[in-house]
Amino acid sequence: MSQVAAADGPVLCADIGNDRTDLGLLADGEVLGHWRLTSSEARTADEWWVLVSGLLAEQRSRVTGVVVGSAVPSILAEWREMLATHLADVPCVVVEPGVRTGIPVRTDNPREVGADRVADALAALTRYGAPVVVVHLGTATCLEVVTGEGTYVGGVIAPGLRTSLDGLRHRAAQLREVELVRPATVVGRNTVEALQSGVLYGAAAQVEGLVARVVAEQGLDPARTTVVATGHLAPLVVDDCSCVTDHDPWLTLRGLELVHRRNTGRRPKG
Repeated sequence: MSQVAAADGPVLCADIGNDRTDLGLLADGEVLGHWRLTSSEARTADEWWVLVSGLLAEQRSRVTGVVVGSAVPSILAEWREMLATHLADVPCVVVEPGVRTGIPVRTDNPREVGADRVADALAALTRYGAPVVVVHLGTATCLEVVTGEGTYVGGVIAPGLRTSLDGLRHRAAQLREVELVRPATVVGRNTVEALQSGVLYGAAAQVEGLVARVVAEQGLDPARTTVVATGHLAPLVVDDCSCVTDHDPWLTLRGLELVHRRNTGRRPKG
């Protein structure tokens, strides 16, 4: 794929997860457009192109670059084919081992750290400074930790809100599917409210407990440590997490755009 510096213009950023794919059209961190799709492994390269080109519509001609981060190898293979076939005229970057990110990764095996986790850490460091902890609430609840020296040292991975609720429901025959909405009280007066409370308020307590442990273990100054929440489920619990200082729904996409810049010679304006 082309690694030539792109002309000034928006970048199509794709964060491909196990359940959903977030697409964003970004220019210097500003989100010009955003779309959310299911991550179907049965979808072919041509089918992906029909969806992507249809969503972009007249903005297709403005796209000057593409960057992809994926946790699903089979979908990534189709995206590679789509990019080579339909977007060969713009610089494309796939976030994978060997790609420059601009953030030191000090884990036991940096190659196994997911693209979305690196993108979150990079965007948080760039936008908020160090030290910073990212709380990504999606299919999984992940914490990413960047020290005061600006080094990514690892994090935490726990089952996400929906994953926890679905697992509990499938293991308990009398529990039915419930909507993930915030109940009025912590003490539920019926089974549905009790489930909602356990999942949502339980997730908030988990986040606060994990952040406190991370800050203490890493010797971070709580007063100087920024805690950024992101992920499509973050709005459900962020108001109940006193440790969260900022909510950035587009953090992963912004991190992907930064990776594209570092690998194509693009620089932010100003």
